[in-house]
Amino acid sequence: MHSSNPGDITLLLSRARSNDARAAEELFQRLYGELRALAGAAMQRDRAGHTLQPTAIVHEAWIKLAAPGALGVNDREHFLALAARAMRQVLVDHARGKEREKRGGGREAISLHDEAAPSGMAEIDVLVLEEALERLAQYSALKARIVELRFFGGLSIDEIANVVGLSSSSVDREWSFARAWLSEALAGGFDGE
Repeated sequence: MHSSNPGDITLLLSRARSNDARAAEELFQRLYGELRALAGAAMQRDRAGHTLQPTAIVHEAWIKLAAPGALGVNDREHFLALAARAMRQVLVDHARGKEREKRGGGREAISLHDEAAPSGMAEIDVLVLEEALERLAQYSALKARIVELRFFGGLSIDEIANVVGLSSSSVDREWSFARAWLSEALAGGFDGE
């Protein structure tokens, strides 16, 4: 997923932080395809009738990212980490809105990258996932962040290591634990403790 020159992206991020609207627009244009691919991968095998499209996810996430002071990142990986969080918020907000409309019915499910999905779970109710991530964050904020970066950002283990400041092997161990924990939590095997 390295469609843009990292040096160019770093320069654009720097200029965008200085309120350069042209740089922010160019940044969006350069990374749009990558962001849309991430959103599309998350929605790829979604259940029929889903009303949120990858393009809408990217645009809603960009609105969050383009807010004053929001682009306080230095490189592509950190930007994608921020984008992952924004996309997660968009999906959760959308699912909560749909649930309010239907009073508990019609909850939204999302599909996950095959390598990111907990064992045997390619499609997960976004609100159930959000609740599980919140419980995981109470246990370990680092593990929850790694899951967010994998599920919503599509970042590789090496990219996550760069974002969180750990070695790739440490991130891989944290990811393995978090993935197993989520598999158990999402299957209803325990209360997340």
